[in-house]
Amino acid sequence: MIDWDDVRYFLAVARGGSVRAAAERLGVNHSTVLRRIAQLDERLGVHLFEKLPSGYRLTAAGEEVLEFAEQMEASSHQLETRVFGRDQSVRGRLRVTLAPPLATHLLMPDFAEFARLHPDIEMDILSYGELANLTNREADVAIRVVYDRKTLPLNLHGLKGPEVFGGVYMSSDRLAAWRAGAPDPVRWIVISMHGIPEWASEGEVRTAGIPFRVTDAGSQIVAVREGVGMTTLPCFVGDADPLLVRVPGTDLHMYGTLWLLTQGESRKTKRVRLFTEFVSRRLAAYAPLLAGLSTSRD
Repeated sequence: MIDWDDVRYFLAVARGGSVRAAAERLGVNHSTVLRRIAQLDERLGVHLFEKLPSGYRLTAAGEEVLEFAEQMEASSHQLETRVFGRDQSVRGRLRVTLAPPLATHLLMPDFAEFARLHPDIEMDILSYGELANLTNREADVAIRVVYDRKTLPLNLHGLKGPEVFGGVYMSSDRLAAWRAGAPDPVRWIVISMHGIPEWASEGEVRTAGIPFRVTDAGSQIVAVREGVGMTTLPCFVGDADPLLVRVPGTDLHMYGTLWLLTQGESRKTKRVRLFTEFVSRRLAAYAPLLAGLSTSRD
């Protein structure tokens, strides 16, 4: 019989295009991926991949195997979610995926309180830029800002939360220095992959033509606090920071609506229901802060 674990490695290489990408996705080393692929080749009596300078490409046999491997994966996920959905205990693992600013600047105190209320739930907070796939059981709950509900997969169940707004911010000291005629240029601080959004008007403060680029939201916030210049931030970040002020003459912009998303049978488990109900109440209380109408979390 074919080992399902070998098939998982095959799918990871087929989707990532390289052994390295597969190893990173699966959290294993390079040699483990090669060994698993070799085992599957031997079991099936064919070569599934052709090694090229640009990576790994499926052979004709590999293309045929891919279709059946994806069917095996879908069946495995269906089995897992059915079994998981019958688990009504408040013990076990709960994986929550969300963007880093939502975790670090808004919800981490609430996650900590939930953990204190339910000490037998093992919580994994997955706060990174890449979206975890709920359908593939990479997470149990996703908290996402969604501009259009129609863009979400139909198999996801959603609890709608508040709208999220952003604005343009700079440090209060830097604004005072600019008003006093300081010669240092005010620069746009941008996260490299995003750039300056079209909606972000410069308002009253003129900026230099050369931006200041960072790679992540944490560095972006530190840079604006240090007086490098101005940047766009969610209101729940910018308004709550005592060192920052909104740039005069600029408007707020709606990023989208917060949704708590779950999938299939997993949403029926007691720990998932407890968590989504708990966080939904907290998000409702944060609606003024998220909309830029308040600086308080209370």
